[in-house]
Amino acid sequence: MKPQVNRRRFLGVATTVAATGALTGAASAAPAATQAPKIIGVACSPRKGRTTAQAVQAALDAAKAAGSGIETELVDLGDLDMVGWKGKDQPADDFTPLLAKFRDPAVGGLIIGSPSYFRSMSSLCKAFIERCAPLRAPEMLLADKPLGVVAVGGSRNGGQELVISQIQTAMLSFGMIPVGGHAPAFQGGTLVSARDSIREDESGLHTARMTGKRLGEIVLAHLPPPA
Repeated sequence: MKPQVNRRRFLGVATTVAATGALTGAASAAPAATQAPKIIGVACSPRKGRTTAQAVQAALDAAKAAGSGIETELVDLGDLDMVGWKGKDQPADDFTPLLAKFRDPAVGGLIIGSPSYFRSMSSLCKAFIERCAPLRAPEMLLADKPLGVVAVGGSRNGGQELVISQIQTAMLSFGMIPVGGHAPAFQGGTLVSARDSIREDESGLHTARMTGKRLGEIVLAHLPPPA
């Protein structure tokens, strides 16, 4: 026969369970604070600190302002001595120590910027994407993370959207999810450099900011719920 469960026995069991739960909770300290997500912006112009870097920074600033808890970092490749991917025999160069930044689990998304050279991404941008090859194996470290792109050209129709498409297509090989901003930044940031400056291109700067803002919103939306 099954033992009879009376009120006294039920209360005794309930008290034991509650006490066990309390001890377990005391033994396990409060969960460690989740590391703030980071968005890394990569300026792929050989001219360090110039219009492409400024455009990427504008997008990063907007991403950071999208909500509390986002960290941003600009990686400007302009003065680095680096080459494209050479497989397992890759020689060490200026990019080698930077790869660890992109391995960080806190990286929640990327913003890549390139000038439009002959209606195509810069050779430095192509080299950067190739050098990220170790992020694909043995694990796709950038998979399912959002990607924003900004491009700077010499005129309003200087190939910026082609450059954005090229970068987005290449980063699909890493499992990243390309995103644009809201209108008019449907595809990404498209900026014009007039007299070697983007400051007067308020329309273009708006597209960079909208792209960054949207990226920040997506990163925040995919944060794990608090424990």
